[in-house]
Amino acid sequence: MRHFPIFIALQGRRVVVSGGGDAALAKLRLLMKTEAHLTVFAPAPAPEICEWDANGHLALVRRSMASGDALGAALFYAADEDAAEDARTTALARADGALTNIVDNLEDSQFITPAIVDRDPVTVAIGTEGTAPVLARAIKADIERMLPTTLGPLARAARAFRGMAEALPMGRARRTFWSGFFFSTGPDALDRDSSANLGKVLEADLAQHLNQTQPAGRITFAVVASPDPELLPQKTRRILHEADLVLHGTHIATEVLDLARREATFGALPGTAQPLINAAMRGDHVICLCPAAPDPRQVMSCRHAGLPPQIIPGIAPIPTFALLEESA
Repeated sequence: MRHFPIFIALQGRRVVVSGGGDAALAKLRLLMKTEAHLTVFAPAPAPEICEWDANGHLALVRRSMASGDALGAALFYAADEDAAEDARTTALARADGALTNIVDNLEDSQFITPAIVDRDPVTVAIGTEGTAPVLARAIKADIERMLPTTLGPLARAARAFRGMAEALPMGRARRTFWSGFFFSTGPDALDRDSSANLGKVLEADLAQHLNQTQPAGRITFAVVASPDPELLPQKTRRILHEADLVLHGTHIATEVLDLARREATFGALPGTAQPLINAAMRGDHVICLCPAAPDPRQVMSCRHAGLPPQIIPGIAPIPTFALLEESA
């Protein structure tokens, strides 16, 4: 990974762009979606840039960039569409302390701008480190089809309500509450009325969850027959995304464990079922990643405790067969 993906806070910070042509226009259309203070240096700016300046969307300086013009800037874009001028303005911006990007010049840029799926405040960034922009755009199109346009309003309502949701205990209870809102009650409310008061929906959901007793957790035994994560059954993948406690043997590949939630607790497979039962009684969802079918005694112990486990078989790779030589 040559470029580490991060999201930079730009609210109230300066972003400087040098250039007034098509390259600058493309970057400015994206940057104007942020809350940054934009400054553009261009001796001959495009009419759109002049209009944005007149409407207060950015500050236009009708000259070439000079030393000190990028002081205090978080980011700088060289969009001069001239290699020599791009190099000159980038050197000035770096001397002023800004992180710099040269449009269509990966090697000389300190950062790159990914393809973005915008469902403000939900943002998905796709990067190929400049190697395959066409692939990045194709992935972007696929994700845009997956994410409903209502995702933005749902996320904004959730952000405003997050403090109230802290009345629920950390962990499973809070995740269940938010999952219900994002994938059930919230979308249902917007389907009925696009101007629905999502705050009221959240208040009703919270009241219902606060009145519920903490349910027992779940226990899942999943057979992992291959180190290849692409051979994992979809059920195993889904539960890894949800599980609170992930227990596994030393044979489990790191690529498989990476599919679990970052907040999950990891541990070794126990010799008895009691640790699984204890965790599930606390409300945790436990998944045991096993090299083969689980121990029947552990399964029976879980059932006797009133926690019948789910068992997911694995997908074994096909053995490599040597080609048979025809006999002479």
